[in-house]
Amino acid sequence: MPFCLLDVDKDIPEREQHIYIKDSKEPKGHCKQRCNTNTIPGSMTERGCAFAGVKGVITGAIKDVLHVVHSPVGCTAYGNGTTKRYPTRPEMPDGSVFPVENFNLKHIVGTDLTESDVVFGGMNKLKKVIREASKEFPFVNAIYVYATCTTGLIGDDLDAVCKEMQAELGKDVVAFNAPGFAGPTQSKGHHVGNYTIFEKLVGTKEPPKTTDYDINLIGEYNIDGDYWVLEKYFEDMGINVLSKFTGDATHGELCWMHKAKLSLVRCQRSATYVAKLIEEKYGVPYLKVDFFGPEYCAENLRAVGKYFGKEIEAEAVIKKEMEKIQPELDFYKSKLQGKKIWISAGGPKSWHLSKPIEQYLGMDVVALSGLFEHEDGYEKMQERAKDGTIIIDDPNTLEMEEVVEKYQPEIVLGGIKEKYFFHKLGVPSVMIHSYENGPYIGFEGFVNMARDIYTAIYNPAWKLMEFEEEEPGDSNE
Repeated sequence: MPFCLLDVDKDIPEREQHIYIKDSKEPKGHCKQRCNTNTIPGSMTERGCAFAGVKGVITGAIKDVLHVVHSPVGCTAYGNGTTKRYPTRPEMPDGSVFPVENFNLKHIVGTDLTESDVVFGGMNKLKKVIREASKEFPFVNAIYVYATCTTGLIGDDLDAVCKEMQAELGKDVVAFNAPGFAGPTQSKGHHVGNYTIFEKLVGTKEPPKTTDYDINLIGEYNIDGDYWVLEKYFEDMGINVLSKFTGDATHGELCWMHKAKLSLVRCQRSATYVAKLIEEKYGVPYLKVDFFGPEYCAENLRAVGKYFGKEIEAEAVIKKEMEKIQPELDFYKSKLQGKKIWISAGGPKSWHLSKPIEQYLGMDVVALSGLFEHEDGYEKMQERAKDGTIIIDDPNTLEMEEVVEKYQPEIVLGGIKEKYFFHKLGVPSVMIHSYENGPYIGFEGFVNMARDIYTAIYNPAWKLMEFEEEEPGDSNE
């Protein structure tokens, strides 16, 4: 059997079902890797919560809304601190200019619940905060309100409050009911965010104009400018991005997603839900796309071009972009050939990136892992991994240390929570969630990522690290 119980998990044997060693001799689908389940007690998870999934991912990038977190101050601070690099431009779909650039990244409002609010209820306080925030920021086009563990437990009715405030203020006030405990991972927050936006917003407004080549770009959060890279490709092909979900997006764009001719789903873990719902109700078909790495980017631009009858335009973009990056790709491959790498992303990037990194950089992917991926994602990881690759769901800290010792990765693509842990083990780490010097999407984005990997591995600081040898009797055992 390809399941593996690591040495550090001898006291929590349930972890064996979450750790898979790729073996192509096994029948396809024979071993279903456990995932998207409650964290096993005793396993120190690196996951985020459902609240982080909706605020930190789905809605956090929208540029013209005010976020109100109904919580004690800790969750509000967390909601602000978990924001990724979601840059925005002040331009609005109707040609106007939003008065505050990157507004959504600089402001978050909380209700600062105290013990008395928990005992007597916090709904009146929430109304007061929404009113005050609306006066302080009158230029926002909507207000989004978030439940947290505390308000979920005491039973405050956010929907009722938001309905009352919407009537009073004359603008959309939307409740997102994804308290941290709502699901085993932040993926539950993605789910709630998708369904809330569809049920309360999609179909409620009309776009300023439409064309025959309008698309929704779904699951694209413009991390470090990713969206702007893809936007340029589509502009060169004569295709218009009508709505983004949700990088550099406006509130209005979510409301007129039903008017597109095609939806493209980029982050297939966090946003396929809304694409399916729009197809079912409004008949807008969707394609699952992958723009990480030159080959996948080219394949998917061709697919979009074929759908709209713009195959020639797609080929022109691919040719132009490949000619730009090929010399740099050749250089980085010469420096990174054979280097061992562990891709430890939250979800889809672990299977998006494994093949391009092997194909274009010549690196040896020895480990893959995810924090909130589902069964279909792990199936894709297994399909794209070579024999002997270890694939881990929700790795804990001790497992990470054991994998470093046994598989000897020379670099890890991971998150901010793991970055400095790996540094302490003497292993460079590049952030794959919010990036180092992005964007990382598309043709030039892949070169940016290769540059950051190269820079991290060849940084002379690693040669200066010293590790003391453990003396006999020093162990705590």
